[in-house]
Amino acid sequence: MTYDNSGFATSTAPGDVVRRQYLASAAGDLEALRATLAPDAEWKEMAGFPLAGTYRTPDGITANVMEQLAEEWHDWTAHDDTYVVDGENVVVLARYTAANKATGKPIDVRVAHHFVVRGGLIVRFEQFVDTALVRDAMTG
Repeated sequence: MTYDNSGFATSTAPGDVVRRQYLASAAGDLEALRATLAPDAEWKEMAGFPLAGTYRTPDGITANVMEQLAEEWHDWTAHDDTYVVDGENVVVLARYTAANKATGKPIDVRVAHHFVVRGGLIVRFEQFVDTALVRDAMTG
């Protein structure tokens, strides 16, 4: 991955840290994604979402969320569109696109993500998504 000379790659600004997380996720670079997460990070997938629950630690988060999404979906991507930053809080309006491997059905669903960034690392994440649209794509 290449960056310009703006310092983006090492910036600890909350919005930059979150953006690096999306870029790493889109590239399938789980090592770079884990590098954006605090050792005690807490990651909440919304109730009703197929991976609903709370996951902790960089390894636990990537194993239980990102690796699982890759198992069940073709080209799972979170497209980060709009950032709202208030101190350590970063809210991202985004969309998920993918196709379910079992059914072949595509999704294109709007989501909101709330991140808390402290000391240059993501310490908390919470997902908000229309879970029915995701589940519909998983049923034949």
